[in-house]
Amino acid sequence: MIIHKFGGTSLADAAGFRRAATIVAAAARPSIVVVSAIAGVTDGLCAVVEAAVARDPSYREQLAGLQTTHVRAARELLPEDDAAILVDRFERDFEDLNDVLRAAWILRDASRGTFDMVAGYGETWSAQLLAGLLRVQAVAGDWMDAREVLVVAPNGGGVPEILWDDCRERLGAWRESHPATSDILVVTGFIASTREGVPATLGRNGSDYTASIFAALLEAEEVHIWSDVDGVMSADPRLVPDAVLLEAISYPEASELAYYGAKFIHPATMGPVIERAIPVWIRNSFNAGGQGTRIHVSGTSQRVKGLSTVESVALVNVEGSGLAAVAGMTDRLFHALREANISTLMVSQGSSRRSICVVVPAADAGRVKPVVEAAFMLERHHGTIQTIEVDPDCTLLAVVGDGMAGHPGVAARFFGALGKAGVNIRAIAQGSSERNISVVVERSDRIRALRAAHSGLYLSAQSISVGLLGIGTVGGVLLDQLAARLAAIREELGIDLRVRAIANTRTMRLDDRRIDLTDWRDRAEGGEPFDLERFLGHVQTDSLPHSMIIDCTSSEALARQYVDWLKRGIHIVTPNKKAGSADFAYFEQLRRASRESNAHYLYETTVGAGLPVLQTLRDLIQTGDEVVRIEGVLSGTLSYLFNSFDGSRPFSEVVAEARAKGFTEPDPRDDLSGMDVARKVVILAREMGLRTELEDVELQGLVPPGLEEGSVDTFLERLRDHDSQITALFDEAKAKGEKLRFVGSIDRDERATVRLQSVPDSHALARLHFTDNMVQFQTSRYTPNPLIVQGPGAGPEVTAGGIFADMLRLAAYLGAS
Repeated sequence: MIIHKFGGTSLADAAGFRRAATIVAAAARPSIVVVSAIAGVTDGLCAVVEAAVARDPSYREQLAGLQTTHVRAARELLPEDDAAILVDRFERDFEDLNDVLRAAWILRDASRGTFDMVAGYGETWSAQLLAGLLRVQAVAGDWMDAREVLVVAPNGGGVPEILWDDCRERLGAWRESHPATSDILVVTGFIASTREGVPATLGRNGSDYTASIFAALLEAEEVHIWSDVDGVMSADPRLVPDAVLLEAISYPEASELAYYGAKFIHPATMGPVIERAIPVWIRNSFNAGGQGTRIHVSGTSQRVKGLSTVESVALVNVEGSGLAAVAGMTDRLFHALREANISTLMVSQGSSRRSICVVVPAADAGRVKPVVEAAFMLERHHGTIQTIEVDPDCTLLAVVGDGMAGHPGVAARFFGALGKAGVNIRAIAQGSSERNISVVVERSDRIRALRAAHSGLYLSAQSISVGLLGIGTVGGVLLDQLAARLAAIREELGIDLRVRAIANTRTMRLDDRRIDLTDWRDRAEGGEPFDLERFLGHVQTDSLPHSMIIDCTSSEALARQYVDWLKRGIHIVTPNKKAGSADFAYFEQLRRASRESNAHYLYETTVGAGLPVLQTLRDLIQTGDEVVRIEGVLSGTLSYLFNSFDGSRPFSEVVAEARAKGFTEPDPRDDLSGMDVARKVVILAREMGLRTELEDVELQGLVPPGLEEGSVDTFLERLRDHDSQITALFDEAKAKGEKLRFVGSIDRDERATVRLQSVPDSHALARLHFTDNMVQFQTSRYTPNPLIVQGPGAGPEVTAGGIFADMLRLAAYLGAS
């Protein structure tokens, strides 16, 4: 025998009933089919009772609406004669309901039994509709009111106790009085009765529990619970869009996830099936051919199965210097809560016993403090307990998985993921089974915490919200590189870089999910006016655990806002040199903000484009080497100019040709001034630990005096008048067997220079080609032969590639594999 259970969302309309009938028929096996009420009906029935008690006359219209829903369903599903019979039954039921509600109106009161009786009608109507449809489709079926069989004992408002011996006895009697006419029996979910025959319910979503009870009573082969999801997900897909379907989980894992708020199954469902090892399948009635999730004795080898949350809880903290001396402290606390009928969801206590905290439903937040204060009135009077605090705005987040037991590092990864996402943990609990780690976080952090933990535990890709400022040459190439590689990076590295915002100085394009980079240029054209604050607010969203701004501009105004961005927890990746070479006080603020906010500031491309110059320097220093001197050609443009200038033609002609090929800035003075190299020298000096300011650099640029202002064309024309000076320097160098190079250097004594100089042919800088950059490090270890980093130092492709590498480096810092 197989047990099917169909939830209210699966039976929301006539089409849902037809799907359920098709599934049952296709099983071609003896079946018990447990049904819930049509979606929304149970809530509607409870609402009409409340309205009647409140003497709200609208309850009649509400009840009439429910009647219309079921009459319409009967007429859509059944032939006219069959529908008429069922409609007549429904009308009698609604007459009875009107009598009950009239009594509630008169008394201004309704007992728990009244609510349970009224709420249970929805299941009886669903059962009759489905049984009738099965008969029409020649799949003979009958229906059972579960109140005739399931006997329970109330349990103080919680899930009632099942009286198994009574249930077996009544089931046997029911079967004797209902000779088998079919292998299909439709049973009402959710409802039961006491020994005295008083209607009772099994709690919200109790139809799952009904299914497992009948599975145990009838020793069924398996249970299939049909809903509107494909199975058990690793997290609530409404909160974590990247949640994945779990192939199989164990009974304990399912129980833990259900207890902590996962909606796939009633928490009590596991009890009846565990003893008999009956598998339970969670499946989607809208996708009957789907795999679903199997719940059985063991799951898969996956270490962490999933995360779930109890969104609204209150954290109660009892603290005092003399708490350890209070006899039976824990027992007294729990006794007081039990007497007040307040459930405890989690407990945490430090080994010093100076404090104990418990988590209770948020609905009890208002009355829990007086309960605890009354329990420890004497201790509060004597000062043994100083503080009783209640925070009602918390969320309980649980990580569940059998495979966590005995595997070091799971908790570290969990807590690390939350920390890197800027989520503060208020309380922690872990049982000795190591199957569950639970934490309490602020309710406002719940989505960010859930998504950070989900990606940090490798249940989904490490997701980072990305905003790009500056979609010109370098930024545009970066977007093209990202478009070509993002899918592969997500698949191979588990990194989900979501470019959700791009902007230039005029417009911006924002997307809630991600911008399609295959046609980003077209999308950027139709953007809205640029608003920096709106841009930042969109990138930094609670829906994703991490946010990153890539600044591909050369804007000093934007660079001056980096400190504020870091304080907000936004990571920064940039080739913009204006921040790293700003006044030293601001540079210190940058580092302090990054350290204190745990937000990273990555700027490798500010010095060597795609070359690992800064990383090499950091490695030398961190491993204890002493850096004595750094020098190098730090401008790909100036490298190209002096590799191309051989004295056979004027220097001004070489400059004009380089500009035409795109090897210089639109205004070549930006390169020839040497200011760009000076900023790089300042950044290198600060990485060495020096307090170098930009004005400390001895800068000798190549823009002749008097040509600093004016148009580019005028500059290029007037530059010809100074060609003889460069030619003379070239001839002088050539006569000595040397070459001209524009060099930046820093000595340990804090002397920094940027100037044109001649170097011997034997010198490493003389062997540069095309647009190569070269940086050589003279250190205690690398003497007399310096350590050299060389490669292309100009061009949007290499710079964009360096930024891309920094983005991946940031993802690794945040926990990506």
